[in-house]
Amino acid sequence: MPGGPRHVPARSGRAAGRGSGRKPGKAPATGAADRPVRPVGPAPDTDQVSKVIGPVVHALGMDLEAVKVTSAGRRRLLRIVVDSDHGVSLDAAAQASRELSAKLDSSDVMGDMPYTLEVSSPGVDRPLTQPRHWQRALGRLVQVPLAESPSDPVRGRVVEADASDVVLDIDGTRRRFAYPALLAGLIQIEFDRPNAAPDTGEPDGH
Repeated sequence: MPGGPRHVPARSGRAAGRGSGRKPGKAPATGAADRPVRPVGPAPDTDQVSKVIGPVVHALGMDLEAVKVTSAGRRRLLRIVVDSDHGVSLDAAAQASRELSAKLDSSDVMGDMPYTLEVSSPGVDRPLTQPRHWQRALGRLVQVPLAESPSDPVRGRVVEADASDVVLDIDGTRRRFAYPALLAGLIQIEFDRPNAAPDTGEPDGH
């Protein structure tokens, strides 16, 4: 989806939540002049971060879609993307943010450098690469390259999807594809979706 995440409580953009990322027992900084300038060390290993937060995300009934760590001045920005079969509401994102922040602060996976936690749901521009992505795209118009001919993508509507393959309605003809036969698909924005409200770019259920 175009644009950035929506932050709680600002609520502008995608559904998201923020955590302070401060270690327990450390007083918050009172101003730039009071904070010592510390060198930016190597970014935390995202695989290790995923191992720490994965059980928390799954306990909330969500899937962990992406983890990214970037530097933002004297802090780090930890972006976590989560999703579920029912989408991710603002309340769900805020709850995830609180629980993930507590879990991260109780571990040392983020190191000593202060960080900001951002929890968001995937946008419509998220590539469809896993069976669950296709299942959550039911009813959507997609474009996807074929593994055997990447330069000639097919365009159709997702009418069925399960653990092994997906069925696309292509110009009135239904074709079944096994996932290995497809590369990453992309949802297409529609301003006149049949039997649906105007397309805002949000995945269905968000």
